[in-house]
Amino acid sequence: MKQKKIVVCDSIHKIGFDILKKESDIAVVDATNVAKDKLGEVIADADVAITRSPTDIDAAFLDAGKKLCAVVRAGVGVDNVDLDECSKRGVIAMNVPTANTIAAVELTMAHILSTARSFPYAHNALKQDRIWKREKWYGVELFGKKLGVIGFGNIGSRVAIRAKAFGMDIVAYDPYIQSNKVTDLGMSYTENFDDILACDFITIHTPKNKETINIIDKKEIAKMKDGVRLINVARGGLYNEEALVDGLKSGKIAFAGIDVFSKEPALDNPLLDLENITVTPHLGANTLESQEKIAVCAAEQAILSARGVSYPNALNLPIKTEDLPSSVAPYLELAQKISFLAVQIYKRPILGIHIEGEGSIGEYIKSLLTFSIVGALKESLGDNINYVNAGYVVEEKKIEVSSKVVPLSGYSNKITVKISTDKGVAEVSGTVFGEDEQRVVNINGFKTDFKPKGKMIVFKNRDVPGVIASISTLLAQNDINIADFRLGRGNDGALAVILVDQDISKELLVKLNELPNCIWAQSVNI
Repeated sequence: MKQKKIVVCDSIHKIGFDILKKESDIAVVDATNVAKDKLGEVIADADVAITRSPTDIDAAFLDAGKKLCAVVRAGVGVDNVDLDECSKRGVIAMNVPTANTIAAVELTMAHILSTARSFPYAHNALKQDRIWKREKWYGVELFGKKLGVIGFGNIGSRVAIRAKAFGMDIVAYDPYIQSNKVTDLGMSYTENFDDILACDFITIHTPKNKETINIIDKKEIAKMKDGVRLINVARGGLYNEEALVDGLKSGKIAFAGIDVFSKEPALDNPLLDLENITVTPHLGANTLESQEKIAVCAAEQAILSARGVSYPNALNLPIKTEDLPSSVAPYLELAQKISFLAVQIYKRPILGIHIEGEGSIGEYIKSLLTFSIVGALKESLGDNINYVNAGYVVEEKKIEVSSKVVPLSGYSNKITVKISTDKGVAEVSGTVFGEDEQRVVNINGFKTDFKPKGKMIVFKNRDVPGVIASISTLLAQNDINIADFRLGRGNDGALAVILVDQDISKELLVKLNELPNCIWAQSVNI
């Protein structure tokens, strides 16, 4: 089996390297100490590159990495990634948008508290200047104050929950979510931006785009109440910095807490000259836990994309995922994964690909079908199948494809993929719990419940005593550790999904199929 090459261009936490090196089909290259002008030699034959802000993913980088199928930006921001150039060359660009969520949430709370109580200045007066002057440091309490939250996604919603615990009244503005996401938490939702401007504290948690650049400018500041406090731990440029300086100087804005700037490093920014602002040098992701999560997510995404299984958090897919609700993205990835899983059951030429959607996810069934096609054909076609040519490929190969919405069967949302072969139909169903917890819940009519991730054995057998013992014994004899064991029972036997820590060799798979009462067994690596 030819290994896929993943090059790590910038420093990530050690755990990321550990994950990459554990995979036998992955060759990992540590290029973190390679000079940027020499990096082209290292990525010349790479399949995937993991980068951070020091490495620009531009035309020159892509010229050097002619074999690249994907790049993973280990972090949220993609300012250094030329998405258009990646798209022109068929390179999927991904980021890691949620790994630093808690770190950014807690830093936001630190800035909210600092703007209320002037902690850094009181600290400096006592520790550096040795001045004990308590009367100078009167602040305000958070209790009973209104906090306006602009953007109620992963970070904004969590900031709101924590602020509510301080006794603050939350007003949220986000035109891209259902209002009940806010009201169910006992908070107020508004479609009128002026309601945000009337708050005592305002914090912003949106992406940086044409709609949000300078969303707070001179006009908006003029509408705010005197003594407002503003926080930005999201992206530089969401608040107009010139207007922010004027508002702070005039006292209209009592205090600001800023972690991000329009131009970084912000060593000569005029905001730094003011005394009613607390600043940090873009520390939103700077916790040990966050860096570990970023490395884990980046490594796992790189492995999935190198194998062609899925492209989590892809930013430049032909299907404009940025135009879809955030709740849809996990189902797109799930459709590709369970299709990849389904084709492993019979490992025969594919005659048909059919996908069904239950619940509101059914509105996106056509997009789900595209991801399902790519997942089903990736093992056989490799890089010759992608989201752009999926429809053409199935037509050329005379593979029947279809999609439909079906009535609910007990889940608020569920998708089912059916792969037809000359040996039978492989059927796999999955759903998403919470925001992004993907689960496989049914295989060929057998109920199950496991994450579509890792090395696994799918084992169908006659429902008689001793089967589990025989499987466990054989795996133990071959030094295969069982990480999880899920068993479903039906009218025509039982089906086990066994998650393991090591690769399953062809020889071991043959032995599994030769076990008494085994109907069939297959190994899958997602």
